[in-house]
Amino acid sequence: MHASGPKITYVMMIRTGFPRCLVLVGAAAVLTACGSLGAATEPHTGSRHGAPMPPASLASRLDDPPSPSQPPSGQEPERRPPASSGPGEGYEGYEGEARDGAFPDVPPRSGDASASASPPAAGTSGTGSALSRSAPVGASDAYRRWGLDRPLERPPAPPAVKPALGRSGPQQWGLPPIVRQVPTDQRVVFVTIDDGIEKDPRFVEQARELGLPFTAFLTDNVIGDHYDYFDQLRRLGNPMENHTLTHPSLAGMAYDDQVREICGQRDILWNRFGQQPRLFRPPFGEYDETTLQAADFCGARTVVLWRAEMETHGLAYRSGDHLLPGDIILAHFRGPEQLEGQSMTDMITGLVRAIQAQGFTIGRLEDYV
Repeated sequence: MHASGPKITYVMMIRTGFPRCLVLVGAAAVLTACGSLGAATEPHTGSRHGAPMPPASLASRLDDPPSPSQPPSGQEPERRPPASSGPGEGYEGYEGEARDGAFPDVPPRSGDASASASPPAAGTSGTGSALSRSAPVGASDAYRRWGLDRPLERPPAPPAVKPALGRSGPQQWGLPPIVRQVPTDQRVVFVTIDDGIEKDPRFVEQARELGLPFTAFLTDNVIGDHYDYFDQLRRLGNPMENHTLTHPSLAGMAYDDQVREICGQRDILWNRFGQQPRLFRPPFGEYDETTLQAADFCGARTVVLWRAEMETHGLAYRSGDHLLPGDIILAHFRGPEQLEGQSMTDMITGLVRAIQAQGFTIGRLEDYV
């Protein structure tokens, strides 16, 4: 718009008898509109965080409006302040991975599923009512069937406010915290089960009858067309979280490749279960700074590792020789071929026995992180 055009118009309006106040109002409106048009033509060169945008091939897939193959977009997840110290002897819940004291700029986060997004109706593949913030409840006398000498004690009530998550090093805002042990002084630990190689139908019965709370971290290439099995477990109240598409060691991989692995599995879990995973576990527990950036981009709020692992002959510890309050325990969906003849249910019975013998019960991880 040329400046001479409005000037001539205003002169004509005055000469033809328009009140000066109306002329001034009209001039202000036109100038404002011209300024807005000029601003709208400025190019967009980066994300809202000032970080470089991802390649177009990724941006078009991750940032488009919601579709059946993508979670809906929503608000940024809340960020929690760092925890100043651990709750008791031997606490080592968080890891600082900034070797040079700071992480590079964080790529933009892709669409988050907002709390207001409507899940599929109960009775379909959606979240239903089974995933309320409480641990599953088992049958009172089922423990004998599974070789236990007492039932699994109900965990303490979930905290009204989730514990603050941070790192043992300087807090790096904008990236998911890394947790091996939840900050709590309650005699509660958390069971996580990885991959999805074994699909033992008796484990569904065992989990239901014991009221066993656990979190699964699923890998697509070992599950194939058998997500219905894991949906049965999910409907018991056990969340299904992200463990990548093909289980590679992510450390050292290019950012784009890590995003494909993490966001790709996120999309599959959304399609299968109608919910977006909020926790992420890197395969083998191996990750680098790029992994944290990619996990953040794909909507992960927390990167979950472990402090104890269930092996064929019992629990192995990252440090020490016993469980601590808030420990995260790693197990796997495994069968006789991987467990030296033991079944999945045998392994779970041994794990529950070991937890009970040390005076702990099992809580639901998502109630705390």
